[in-house]
Amino acid sequence: MSMPSFPVVDPPINREDAVNQILSSIAMEELGLSHILNAEGEKLQYILGTLPGLSGPPATVSDVLAANESVRDLLEATVQNQLFLRAKMQGALEASQMQGATGPTGPTGPTGPAGGPTGPAGPAGATGPTGPTGATGATGATGATGPTGPDGAVGVTGATGATGATGANGATGPTGAAGSTGATGATGAAGPAGLAGATGATGPTGATGATGATGPTGATGATGATGPTGPTGVNVTATSSFAANTSGSVLAVVLAGVLVPLPDAQVLPADITANAANTVFTVNTAGRYRLSYEVNTTASLASGTTLLINGTANTASTIAPLVSLSHFSNEVMLDLAAGTTVSLQMFGIVSAATLLPGSAGASLMITRLS
Repeated sequence: MSMPSFPVVDPPINREDAVNQILSSIAMEELGLSHILNAEGEKLQYILGTLPGLSGPPATVSDVLAANESVRDLLEATVQNQLFLRAKMQGALEASQMQGATGPTGPTGPTGPAGGPTGPAGPAGATGPTGPTGATGATGATGATGPTGPDGAVGVTGATGATGATGANGATGPTGAAGSTGATGATGAAGPAGLAGATGATGPTGATGATGATGPTGATGATGATGPTGPTGVNVTATSSFAANTSGSVLAVVLAGVLVPLPDAQVLPADITANAANTVFTVNTAGRYRLSYEVNTTASLASGTTLLINGTANTASTIAPLVSLSHFSNEVMLDLAAGTTVSLQMFGIVSAATLLPGSAGASLMITRLS
């Protein structure tokens, strides 16, 4: 960040320019503070491993603690600095105009001698004060309202005329006689049915041929001897292992990761072995394997889990710590060469993870499929 620049004070600045310069200096201090905060943000990106172009080993525990202390100190200093800049800005904006009172009017100069040039007119004297306004006279009393005259009488309603009588209904005329029904015409005679044709004669059934004689059944051949039983094929799923942690171990989780020990309930074949710490399992037979694991903790953690194959994290088996979880499980299928090592790892923000005691706090299963 470069130092702020100020204009050359020639001619001298007035009060308004001075206030503007103070406000400009506050803005420059805020700009410098933003660069400092950005530098602290890049420290956090380095700790989280998200800084663009980052290379080298991951952050250590001491790096995390040092960054945490640095960020806290900077935030405390920033709050104090913001209070000071706020007071400085308010003082500049609320400063008085520092304008003195108007001085008294000077006396009128003497009149010049006659015949000479007319001297300059003296300044006009101050206008005298305006006299007080006279009091307003009292308003006269309002005369009493005269009484309201009585309402006139309502006229009598005329009598309603009688309703005229209803006229008699006229007599109903007689119903006319129904006309006679016409005679039904005679049904015509049915025509004669035609003669049925004669049925043709059925031809004679042909004679059935004679059934041929059945030949004698041949003799049954002797049963051949049973061949020897072939050897039993290899059961590839016999190469399988299981290991767990049921003792409620406490793991110190760090960003670089910690291996999960699995010393309990172990079922290991001859071609899958474990190291002394029960954290690294070596597969001594090449093939296609199914790997599955589970991790259960006593509290939710912002941590993640993964399988390390020859010390390298397998992406497909990774559960990233985007949200706090207390149960982690995953499974993958991989082709492993003889001598491949497999480990279960937890990683994330520095914390203590307690595996569920008296149960499957963590487990790992390795099964060869082919």
